[in-house]
Amino acid sequence: MVTFEVPELEEDITKEKPYGNMKYVAVMKAETIKNLIFGGVKAEKLKGLLNDGIKGDKIRFFMISRKKSSKLKVWTLRILCVMLLWTIAIYFKGFGEILTPRFFNIHSAFSLSPERIYDNNGYLMVSSNGGLNQMRAGICDMVTIARYLNVTLVVPELDNTSFWNDHSQFQDIFDVDYFVSSLRDEVRILRELPPQQKKKVESESLYSMPPISWSNMTYYYNVILPRIKTYEVVHFTKSDARLANNGIPEEVQKLRCRVNFHALRFTPSIEILAKKIVRILKERGSFLSLHLRYEMDMIAFSGCNEGCDEEEINELKKMRYSYPWWKEKEINSEKKRIDGLCPLTPEETALTMRALGIDPNIQVYIAAGDIYKSEKRMATLKEAFPNLVKKETLLEPSELDPFRNHSNQMAALDYYVSIESDIFFPSYKGNMANLVEGHRRYLGFKKTILLHKKFLVQVIDQYKNGTINWKEFSSKVKEAHADRVGNPITRSVVPGKPKEEDYFYTNPQECL
Repeated sequence: MVTFEVPELEEDITKEKPYGNMKYVAVMKAETIKNLIFGGVKAEKLKGLLNDGIKGDKIRFFMISRKKSSKLKVWTLRILCVMLLWTIAIYFKGFGEILTPRFFNIHSAFSLSPERIYDNNGYLMVSSNGGLNQMRAGICDMVTIARYLNVTLVVPELDNTSFWNDHSQFQDIFDVDYFVSSLRDEVRILRELPPQQKKKVESESLYSMPPISWSNMTYYYNVILPRIKTYEVVHFTKSDARLANNGIPEEVQKLRCRVNFHALRFTPSIEILAKKIVRILKERGSFLSLHLRYEMDMIAFSGCNEGCDEEEINELKKMRYSYPWWKEKEINSEKKRIDGLCPLTPEETALTMRALGIDPNIQVYIAAGDIYKSEKRMATLKEAFPNLVKKETLLEPSELDPFRNHSNQMAALDYYVSIESDIFFPSYKGNMANLVEGHRRYLGFKKTILLHKKFLVQVIDQYKNGTINWKEFSSKVKEAHADRVGNPITRSVVPGKPKEEDYFYTNPQECL
């Protein structure tokens, strides 16, 4: 038998529903409540209740109770589903980070290390010089110097006056926010001078100087730091090769690596497009990145005119004389080539690749600018390796439009693709070749063909003049390059002659 009393419902319930003014409280056996709420109101039970004198409006109480219980179950289920989905998302995020190399994670969330607190000795401003990769290495050195002098670094400005006439600034090529934030536990980096120092620099003269090339840290402690303390703000007019390859403390070398391989991310727009190029290439199979340094400016600058006719030689010489900062004007092309100091021509590159046994069907990505007299000079290479591609043939013109007329941004695309290639083949030991080689070593000693050009030009000439046949030529080339594939080696040291020893960024052995 069930009986009812009708006291007031608690206030919170009346506020939740419009039917809260219906004031019912049931006093019933626990078993009956359980059956009503979880089992539903069955017909016979409902009939019994009616026989006991429950009015129609009182039956509504049980329906409301059942409805509220059902809604509670639905919301409980929703909460459990959300928690499950959140757990799955976190799991796969972590799993993805394990599978994806650190260098290629595009702007994923990163946890910031605590900011390093130190007594600031002053401010360092830097004007980087050269092309993209020359500036990249210089920036790494400047960050490292600023850190160990306990000064604040202002984001370096990039070279807008070089031959390439590219007006891109730091934030146009590198992710400046990530650069500043990721290094906060080492050094303070600002986008610009604080107002007080900026006003001082504008009202007084700015102390500018080029630091001495290939210097060790003692020079910076004993010469540069006192000047920063005296002038508060010091401006370096050059950044290339201002820190020695060797004789540097290990912790300093490791910071150079951290900046290069982790802090200097390209902007999202560059990385996204570069990843698209890589994806297209990988979907088609293996690919070799050929850094073919045979652009007109390279040939004019180097003075290497192998295979050029008289008209072309005069054209290149005229260009060389038109740029006053290219110091060397009269160049003996033949001697330079025999000494192994010239970039391989496209024809020599084709011969070398064939001799090494590189698959003629492999995709060859041309990581370079416009090849000088390309229709004539690229014919041999195209015949030997018909699957030649470049970013202009892989992408729609509209995709490259934002980067055109910005040679450093175009070079950034080539850098990224070259890091990801199955084989990297540079025809000349320039700044990009050096930095890509070192980056590929850091990523697990990925295959990089390191040409022995002095040897190559000798055997190429022997093959061309019939002194040796193809089989002998190929055997000699393979033998000479058996251990020149980017494998672990000790960086060479030539005391007093840093230009003749291995470049730090080519083989950062302290970081491998």
